[in-house]
Amino acid sequence: MQTLKLVAVSAGLSAPSSTRLLADRLATAAERRLTEQEYAVEVRVVELRDLAVDIAKNFVTGFPSGQLQDAIDAVTGADGVIAVTPVFTASYSGLFKSFFDLIDPAALTGKPVLVGATGGTARHSLVLDHALRPLFAYLRALVVPTAVYAASEDWGSGGDETLPIGFGGDGLPSRIARAGHELADLVAARGPAGDADDDEVVPFERQLADLRLD
Repeated sequence: MQTLKLVAVSAGLSAPSSTRLLADRLATAAERRLTEQEYAVEVRVVELRDLAVDIAKNFVTGFPSGQLQDAIDAVTGADGVIAVTPVFTASYSGLFKSFFDLIDPAALTGKPVLVGATGGTARHSLVLDHALRPLFAYLRALVVPTAVYAASEDWGSGGDETLPIGFGGDGLPSRIARAGHELADLVAARGPAGDADDDEVVPFERQLADLRLD
């Protein structure tokens, strides 16, 4: 049985945080889908709040701490990445951007990435398209079609349900399930990162053709 690695990056600042909660829900949805396809799955969550000082020191010294390097290696070595940030001033947080600034621009090439964001109001949902997608497009990652934004009111309308409710509606559980399934299918189509030829970039059209949305 092949083992696939999923890494969720949460830039939430509080403990607990809705950002971490969304990251966990997305990871669970993707993990379930891959398990249904008979893959073994390893899930790791990287909490950027625990790395904030190390990230700042890295910019000054040019050298990452052991803990920060471990987190960077986890992200670049993952088969699929979930990246979730709170919305600050209509964009991703500075902590979120600073972490991904430390990742080699080529390290995420072709890697499936699911983006998500949290905020107090649904008016900030465009952050997914005007900030997060361009960031990961620059990093040449393969961003899944469905991105997930969770406003405060979403959590009071079924967003805290443990089991996804399917694809029938636009509620948060349905969006989480759909996005998680899309990430899982792209990860499964690409296979374990260690099995891929590092010099081979799978054409975007072929990866989309392999995406199963059933």
